[in-house]
Amino acid sequence: MMESRMGVPVRQKGGYQAFIPKSLPPDPPLRFDDELQYLLSEADRALARLDGMASVLPNADLFVAMYVKKEALLSAQIEGTQASLKGVLEFEADMIPTDDPAEVREVINYIRAMDHGLAKGPEERFSLDILLEIHRILLEKTRGGKKEPGKIRTIQNWIGPPGSTLFSAVFIPPPPERVEELLEQLHAFIVADDRIPPLIRIGLVHAQFETIHPFLDGNGRMGRLLITFYLCGKGILARPLLYLSIYLKQHRDEYYALLQGVRFEGDWEAWLKFFLKGIIDVSNEALATAKEIIILKAHLIDLLVEHDTGGMSAVRLLDLLFARPVITVADITSSLGISHQPAYDLVTKFEELGILREISGKKRYRKYLFVEYVRIIERGTAI
Repeated sequence: MMESRMGVPVRQKGGYQAFIPKSLPPDPPLRFDDELQYLLSEADRALARLDGMASVLPNADLFVAMYVKKEALLSAQIEGTQASLKGVLEFEADMIPTDDPAEVREVINYIRAMDHGLAKGPEERFSLDILLEIHRILLEKTRGGKKEPGKIRTIQNWIGPPGSTLFSAVFIPPPPERVEELLEQLHAFIVADDRIPPLIRIGLVHAQFETIHPFLDGNGRMGRLLITFYLCGKGILARPLLYLSIYLKQHRDEYYALLQGVRFEGDWEAWLKFFLKGIIDVSNEALATAKEIIILKAHLIDLLVEHDTGGMSAVRLLDLLFARPVITVADITSSLGISHQPAYDLVTKFEELGILREISGKKRYRKYLFVEYVRIIERGTAI
């Protein structure tokens, strides 16, 4: 236990105690033992390999767009959203999704919020004004839309199981009058020019943000967005390929317990080791998935050649499917510049080869799913 690093529970007028965290960096400084040093080195290497792989992917930006959908889905699922990747793709393809549209919108908003943040400058995106913009986009027209989107909370919130109160909560964040000051301190730490390694810094930032819990809703998703914003802003990743939410979803209990350890025991080292292990695991999994996508495309091209299917139009359709894994014949005619019958014949052949599967159940205006690609991407997103 590092008592001098621990935050301070402060009794409030209502009789409960709200938690005020110590400012960053931790004091006394972090202890970089052999394990922490090793994990930091491995995490740096894993991210470098992942970033390098992105440069050799077919249609890298399209692949990244699918990964952003996956991260958005997983991040929303951690907060209880019941949506699937198939539902998100159906929504984007103007279909009536098999999932609740309100649930799907939470995922779509996460994607919009990420795009908005990444479009800002590296330091600008951590300013209070921009964070409020991103939060507004995140909650717009969702179940959190009535919980002051784009505004710092003005009432006390708390964390605990359903039915818990301020007096039975697992954790009570800082009182509202302290939130803006704490966020300003956090911003100063994010942009500070010192020798703290970037992955250590963003690990500290994420935990501190979750402790401040500045909004009435969406704090977890905002905290996970900050990780992506920082890694891309620092040039550690050229594209948002790290979807840490899958690791946090799989280790949810440990994640919450380690955050509590930071707050009440000052144990930053245990949290950072967990955080770095997550970066390593997720980077290696994403790297393996990227290789699987490359192999899939090569296999499908060989399959098309083997069955003498469609020549260059078939190859161009395959490229299109990596961009639009839910597609119609009309999409193909407009994108490839071919007439209806050749497009229909291509779809029929792709169905016969098992590349596409009809998912609308209609006789007209049918929609087709790029089965194997979606299966690879959606791995780990089952609710």
